[in-house]
Amino acid sequence: MTNIREEIITQLHRIEEEENVRILYACESGSRAWGFPSQDSDYDVRFLYLRPLDWYLSIDEGRDVIERPISDRLDLSGWDLRKALRLFRKSNPPLLEWLQSPMPYLEKYTTAEQIRRISPLTFSPKSCIYHYLNMAKGNFREYLQGDQVKIKKYFYVLRPLLACSWIEKYGTMAPMEFDVLVERLIPADSELYTAVQTLLARKKAGDELDYEPKVGPINAYLEEQIAYFEQAAVLQPSGGGSKDVGLDALFRGALREVWGE
Repeated sequence: MTNIREEIITQLHRIEEEENVRILYACESGSRAWGFPSQDSDYDVRFLYLRPLDWYLSIDEGRDVIERPISDRLDLSGWDLRKALRLFRKSNPPLLEWLQSPMPYLEKYTTAEQIRRISPLTFSPKSCIYHYLNMAKGNFREYLQGDQVKIKKYFYVLRPLLACSWIEKYGTMAPMEFDVLVERLIPADSELYTAVQTLLARKKAGDELDYEPKVGPINAYLEEQIAYFEQAAVLQPSGGGSKDVGLDALFRGALREVWGE
């Protein structure tokens, strides 16, 4: 991991030089952060960055995303801080996940921690549950129909549905780590727990996990939870009522901290 981490940081510094930006925060966002990578999984690096003051004073808005083609299993892309804060105000789940990633690569300045501190003020259980529910339904519909299913895709339906359960139960953003969700939300003496742990052990061991017969306990749980949250999502609190959380001041403060007065 040390060599790939050094390469990721090198690439982030290269982006800073090529784009004339400063990267405030960077983390792992995909299956490696979730805890169920395949041996050939990409490194999904996501970052927040800030451009110099003059860029924001133009009468035309510039592109607010930086992306690099996937190369050597590195998938790097980032959002301009202004874009990120606009999405943060709407309780954007991917951004909230990035900020609590268990695999941070870089965190300079105080901006990311300031956003974390005020995240409860904008967090919307309802919008986040709908996000995860739609993700689960899409993957379930595409990969888990018929007698033979693409078995590794169970994780891509399980995780968002467990995130829904976490949000409903605790009223906070769900942790990224799949193991934490399983241990807190699935009874250890259940048939479902055994089936999930068996499948997870196979995936971590590098098994192919291609098309196989359905796993009964997992399939039943997914169908039950999708049906449940289709009804329960609308009853969740909207939250995110605090719109005046000082995002303009946070943004201006970040500009001063990064670029000076």
